[in-house]
Amino acid sequence: MHVCVAWLLNEWALCSCFSAPEPPVRAVCVCECVCTCLQETNHRPPQLTAGETAHHWYFSNSAQATRVFSCAMRGMRVWIALCVLSQSVILVVLLIPQQGNAHPQCLDYKPPFQPPEPLHFCKEYAKFGCCDLDRDNRISQRFYQIMDYFDQTGFMACGKYIRSILCQECSPYAAHLYDAEDANTPMRELPGLCGNYCEDFWLHCRYTLSLLIDNNETHAIEEDRSKFCKYLELKDPEYCYPNVLSNSALNADLGDVKADPQGCIQLCLEEVANGLRNPVAMVHANDGTHRFFVAEQLGYVWTYLANGSRIDRPFLNLTRAVLTSPWAGDERGFLCISLHPHFTKVKKAYVYYSVSVKKQEKIRISEFLVSDSDMNMLDHSSERTVLEVDEPASNHNGGQLLFGLDGYLYIFIGDGGKAGDPFGKFGNSQNKSTLLGKVLRIDVDNNDYGAPYSIPSDNPFVGERDARPEIYAYGVRNMWRCSIDRGDPVSAQGRGRMLCGDVGQNKYEEVDLIEKGGNYGWRAKEGFSCYDKKLCTNSSLNDILPIFAYPHKIGKSVTGGYIYRGCQMPNLNGLYIFGDFMSGRLMSLKENPETGKWSYKEICMGADKTCSFPKLINSYYKYIISFGEDEAGELFFLATGAASATARAGVVYKIVDPSRRAPPGQCNFKPTPVNIKGKLIHFSPKEVPQMTTRGVPPATPVRPSTPQPRALHTTPRPRPPSLTTPRPAYWTTANTQTGRPGKRGRGKPRRKGERRGRSRAGTARLVSADGHKDRGRVEIFVRGEWGTVCDDMFNIQAAAVVCRQMGFPVALRVAKRAELGAGGVGVRILLDDVECEGTERTLLHCKHAKLGKNNCSHDEDVGVVCGHYEHAME
Repeated sequence: MHVCVAWLLNEWALCSCFSAPEPPVRAVCVCECVCTCLQETNHRPPQLTAGETAHHWYFSNSAQATRVFSCAMRGMRVWIALCVLSQSVILVVLLIPQQGNAHPQCLDYKPPFQPPEPLHFCKEYAKFGCCDLDRDNRISQRFYQIMDYFDQTGFMACGKYIRSILCQECSPYAAHLYDAEDANTPMRELPGLCGNYCEDFWLHCRYTLSLLIDNNETHAIEEDRSKFCKYLELKDPEYCYPNVLSNSALNADLGDVKADPQGCIQLCLEEVANGLRNPVAMVHANDGTHRFFVAEQLGYVWTYLANGSRIDRPFLNLTRAVLTSPWAGDERGFLCISLHPHFTKVKKAYVYYSVSVKKQEKIRISEFLVSDSDMNMLDHSSERTVLEVDEPASNHNGGQLLFGLDGYLYIFIGDGGKAGDPFGKFGNSQNKSTLLGKVLRIDVDNNDYGAPYSIPSDNPFVGERDARPEIYAYGVRNMWRCSIDRGDPVSAQGRGRMLCGDVGQNKYEEVDLIEKGGNYGWRAKEGFSCYDKKLCTNSSLNDILPIFAYPHKIGKSVTGGYIYRGCQMPNLNGLYIFGDFMSGRLMSLKENPETGKWSYKEICMGADKTCSFPKLINSYYKYIISFGEDEAGELFFLATGAASATARAGVVYKIVDPSRRAPPGQCNFKPTPVNIKGKLIHFSPKEVPQMTTRGVPPATPVRPSTPQPRALHTTPRPRPPSLTTPRPAYWTTANTQTGRPGKRGRGKPRRKGERRGRSRAGTARLVSADGHKDRGRVEIFVRGEWGTVCDDMFNIQAAAVVCRQMGFPVALRVAKRAELGAGGVGVRILLDDVECEGTERTLLHCKHAKLGKNNCSHDEDVGVVCGHYEHAME
């Protein structure tokens, strides 16, 4: 809570009832409301001394500030009625009680989690926090090591303080308590305490500080209460310990997916690939390598490794055959790729692209074999055409290929283009004698010596007169992006379901659950409404309604997504996440398993502070082209800032829930080695966290004459689609070494012996001659200077400590013998013989030789290579 003040022309104007100069006339009205209220309630107005500001007054007079705030709130309606009407121009800011800017975050810069096993020591965080059982046990061991220096009386007096302080590593707000929300700055050595608690700690157990921290100034700090609490106190009254435990707002729904007051789910993103030209598809090999492949509309397919790097040679290059253009919104091109479900044995890939044969536009489904000499490249000479379909127009090409759990290949073809499916009496989609406007299902196994595909015997229209036997479902307009549900990881519920987004005509976009033999209504219906009234009223239509449809006020081109079934974000399990190409909206559906009905929620980007974890951002390029899964089931979407097949404005984003993660180690995997020919292009993010805006994004014509400019966009927030108008868019710690005890007494531990003093800085940086941010010579800041670190005993665990400080989740490699550069003249060697466990906050928390003492030269300066993926492959 803060003093009621008025902001005018960038200056604070104090109320006239304060003992301060008369405020400007335009600020008087709001001040009078406060002062009158104070008088009515028999409270004295604030008395400011010479030169004292309102902020100073508040922090030293919190009780009276509370009364001022209460009066300000009571006077608010009067002020609105009188001040706004009487003054032509006034801008007033009332600083009201606000939650701090902190958010749940652990000391490893990641969200908290639910421990898989009960904690025995820090039990208050057994349901949700930042410690698993292993960390809990280590904290317990450190506690009892410290308490060995106490007699029974001292144990009883100080044990509760020491236990509570040590256990704050497990708090879901640990990063804020330790000032560790910025990965590039050193953490506090102890959690921030509230003022009253700190004073009690000092009064009863001040001499325990020397057991908790390794600092040669602890004696002076312990003797002076003001220094003691200045060292330990956290000024934020909301988040300091123990207030953070009793704050109902901070602890309400802790660990749940966050939503704003309108119910918009707040998520974050991680950029994993960029510089792409209309990335239209992302698939994985399902072969244990955790590679994924991204296809561009031009006809390139690129291979990305589990460590985020890209192989410089394309997996496939069909640019000479693919029919497309630079026009923004051209629907033709390379549209999809799908790898055989048994790719480790059946090394085949299937592609869907537009071609022109003798001036006739077609869609072509082809089969390719993997090269015998390079597992990261298809044999371009092996192309075999599986199916071709003539396209009567240049749009509505469909463009989805996927394998079902039954092993069959599903092909999703558009209605042939133009508007309203004008072909024939009923349109192509309702005509089962054509493949346009259909979902096809074919068998491509055992086809090496015969026809390119066969018809599954249980296809629904096999044997029906004039019906194509390939048809699995019909009545679709232009399905764009479909997916197979992996099923709940525990119950397998939903496994095998097929969901698709079907792009609408004039009014509605829809999401469909594909069923065998189903008629999805087009052109009789669009969404839930009639489009062709004669067909719509035909009793034989027997169509399947969508599970969800939304009007064109929300978006005009649906992009189908996936049901999240990954490991890293348990809160999102079962959530169908999809988007809209034109409006840039991200949306979600969740099924009620009892009723079978799907509920809708908008997805918006979390605030800057919510997404302040390393490598996370809260903005994205507007045009959402596609969604994809990696081999582990994590969810991605592909977007661009310029909807042209030639603009390198495409980015792949990983969707991240900042509110909760899986427990450490639960989602670990070890990628199968990949034999690489050619060079690796290391990934470098281009985007930085963006401030959200509240402007409505401009609509984009389907085919403008020039490419659209790049535009960053954060998720719009419509009202639920059932409403008439959408809402406007918005765009760990090393064990302390203890020495010999001194005298003991009540609340007074034995003192440690002489210990090595050290700077609290410990900040690390990577110095690279070529400017790489993810690799370089390690330098550390100690006692006011930067210096290098020797490579003696420096291992991957020590590299992990450095990389974590730099904001990278993992260390990929230790570079010894000055491989990444040697320190120059005037740069001292500050650390040698560094041994880390990997959980330390800085290198100074690791075992190391005495500061500044070494037996090496700059020829042994160590370097590290960091990575963007938690389970990166060397």
